[in-house]
Amino acid sequence: MVRWVLCLGLLLHGWVRAEPLTLPDLWQRSYGEGGFRVERVLGEGPSFTRLQFSHLSDGLRVHGFANLPKGKGPFPVVVVLHGYVEPSRYRLLAYTTPYADFFAREGYLVLHPNYRGHPPSEGRPAGGLRHAYAVDVLNLLAEVRKGALPQADGRRIALFGHSMGGGIAQVVALVDPRLKGVVLQGSMSGDERRNLERIHRWSGGARGLELWALPAKTLAEASAWTYLERVAVPFSVHHGTQDAQVPPEWSWELCRRLKALGKPVECFRYPAGHLFRGEADRVFRQRVLDFFGRVLR
Repeated sequence: MVRWVLCLGLLLHGWVRAEPLTLPDLWQRSYGEGGFRVERVLGEGPSFTRLQFSHLSDGLRVHGFANLPKGKGPFPVVVVLHGYVEPSRYRLLAYTTPYADFFAREGYLVLHPNYRGHPPSEGRPAGGLRHAYAVDVLNLLAEVRKGALPQADGRRIALFGHSMGGGIAQVVALVDPRLKGVVLQGSMSGDERRNLERIHRWSGGARGLELWALPAKTLAEASAWTYLERVAVPFSVHHGTQDAQVPPEWSWELCRRLKALGKPVECFRYPAGHLFRGEADRVFRQRVLDFFGRVLR
């Protein structure tokens, strides 16, 4: 009875979408709403040019930045998906910018979307379930394949996702089998119930409220792990054993599941926390470059 009253209250206050997106919903959609444009040049360096871009997603203008390597191209594409940052404090150049710059210096064209609701993008940020962000990424991928950036090779695209971005990457990979590879660092779970429980705890009860309002069937259909047999791209999974934010076991379980299904996956652990530093980060970057070298060749 208490849980039923809580669910009703959440819905009446608009904290939970009546019909959240699930994987079957995303499979039925089409992507590429157009409107891609370069907003401005953010900077010039010796090895790449940084641009701010925008495109349409669910009718919203969503922004991000691109690092374009010097040269003729076309260049293989790495899409860097950042983790959770309080949307009101988000800035276009997020904490994952050093990785975007590193990959660009190595000859990859890097796209770094910032999702809806993250300034200067339009719209409201997603709550506990982040599938709306996956829609933003899928619309961006469609624009790249349509030739929005002539320097980009739309046939060679891989994802790099940290934390929340890793959870988004798992969803995107199940919707877009044309991707060439996915790198996960300290990734959220492919089990949305686990994610909502963790988000509810992190936020002191302010977020993750969908956990008590959504049927178990909906949560299962929203979870990437429900559909791992459909994975069609190689995964490279990395996690710090000292991560106090996202349980490392979530990555090890993903690795076990993919291996049991005969999917191509490599898995690495590091003496590091949620963010890698020093020698752990150096080794991590080299392993990611090796992976991209194989799948994007």
